[in-house]
Amino acid sequence: MSDAPTIATLGELRASGHVHRPLRAEIRDNLLAKLRSGEDPWPGLHGMEETVIPQFERALIAGHDIVLLGERGQGKTRLLRTMVGLLDEWTPVISGSELGEHPYEPITVGSRQAAATYGDELRVSWRHRDERYAEKLATPDTSVADLIGDVDPMKVAEGRSLGDPETIHFGLVPRSHRGIVAINELPDLAERIQVAMLNVMEERDIQIRGYVLRLPLDVLVVASANPEDYTNRGRIITPLKDRFGAEIRTHYPAELAAEVAVIRQEAELVADVPDHLVEILARFTRNLRESSAVDQRSGVSARFSIAGAETIAAAALHRATIHGEEPVARVVDLQTAVDVLGGKVEFESGEEGREAEILTHLLRTAVAETVRLHFRGLDFALLVDAIESGAMVTTSGRMTAIDFLSGLPRLGESDLYDQVCDRLRARSDGERAGAIELALEGLYLARKIGKDTDGNEVVYG
Repeated sequence: MSDAPTIATLGELRASGHVHRPLRAEIRDNLLAKLRSGEDPWPGLHGMEETVIPQFERALIAGHDIVLLGERGQGKTRLLRTMVGLLDEWTPVISGSELGEHPYEPITVGSRQAAATYGDELRVSWRHRDERYAEKLATPDTSVADLIGDVDPMKVAEGRSLGDPETIHFGLVPRSHRGIVAINELPDLAERIQVAMLNVMEERDIQIRGYVLRLPLDVLVVASANPEDYTNRGRIITPLKDRFGAEIRTHYPAELAAEVAVIRQEAELVADVPDHLVEILARFTRNLRESSAVDQRSGVSARFSIAGAETIAAAALHRATIHGEEPVARVVDLQTAVDVLGGKVEFESGEEGREAEILTHLLRTAVAETVRLHFRGLDFALLVDAIESGAMVTTSGRMTAIDFLSGLPRLGESDLYDQVCDRLRARSDGERAGAIELALEGLYLARKIGKDTDGNEVVYG
């Protein structure tokens, strides 16, 4: 954040050559400037570059209010919050004004009186762009007073008459004048609240009880909603739908690489989680989104895979703390994610009681896909022969990487273990143990070797 300008009066502001732009023109100009310079206006958003982002940019250039339609965990809120970067870093406001009006264009009675009284000596303050973004999670108990405003009984008690516009306490939308208002889960607003939004979005004025205030509000309204609710059969009134200039469908990342990038970006990991484990979690999440056993109307959020990565990192740190080793997540830790993430998925009604079975099956599918990709062409015959000859390999969430590696069967002069580790760029003991565990799990899933699980202990034999 740079320092705010030092200009303190309206006269100084005029002398500086400052030009006032309406909000939509400001956003449009800044967006086009970023595109012209090659700067990414939407940092941190993955998998939407060819679909959602171009539609969103066209809507902003057109100056439209926007509603994003999509299932949970598709990055709708993040996209809305990133719009802050399209605002000027600092903008002048009339000092003390309730609605943050521009010094050139006062709109409330109090601000107009101050402008007439002080002229070029009118005091000017500066507002950072972060303060020009307001977000509201729509809930059934949201009131008209919250969003639009209401009569303030304290101001009436001070002696003002009920007919005085200054008795009004403004809500979130008027207070966001010259800024962005984001409403998450728009259909959850009660119908009477949706009706109260109609004038704000079309005529740009507000109606509070018996008052009709012709305040030329300069706000951009953006919202998010679930597609099923955003219908007249759902919980949205048709006139409000008509007020939005653009309806944009969001989606989950279409490419695996984008899914992995989201996990890496959002997960707060307390231990090293190798790339192949992140890939497994990404594939696991994508398998759930394609499964007929999962209710796809509610979707499978990106937060599922993010929480999964954080869980296996925590399992690795737990083990490392007890045994004093480097904290590196391994394949054996994946089960800890399955044990705690089931509640983040909505299953179809006919699958009651089979939730753990479905999760385990889809995780194994993800592991098998990852093994085929990374170990294609490797000859595991020597390792399979050793296990068929009676060797057993034991691992568990409590076993150190060194103990696991020391228990591997000897393969003579073969460098198979080194080849496996090279494929996954595994260098440390923890990474090597995780790579070989992945190979063993792949052999089990290919029905080359057996596997016995007893509580936390896994034995390949």
